[in-house]
Amino acid sequence: MRSTYLVCYDIRDDKRLRKIAKTLEGFGTRMQYSVFRCYLTPTAMQELRWQLAKIIEPVDDLLVIGLCGPCIDRIRSLNGESAWPDDPHGTLIL
Repeated sequence: MRSTYLVCYDIRDDKRLRKIAKTLEGFGTRMQYSVFRCYLTPTAMQELRWQLAKIIEPVDDLLVIGLCGPCIDRIRSLNGESAWPDDPHGTLIL
């Protein structure tokens, strides 16, 4: 069963920043510069965490938030576009 995660990061080194972003591009969709939405199986989530742990340093910040269906339904975007394009749950964001 897949779950939705919001992954946010603040990486202090440009080289690590690029590696983190490239890794996340293989697992999810970029929502903002340092924010990704990932729709993952438990195994894929473990793989992502393992790959990120190899890159990240103690001075960096990484936040992974698991989102439930009602939480996703309450997400709103202020930029005029859907905050969650091609949503796997079929949720319409207004």
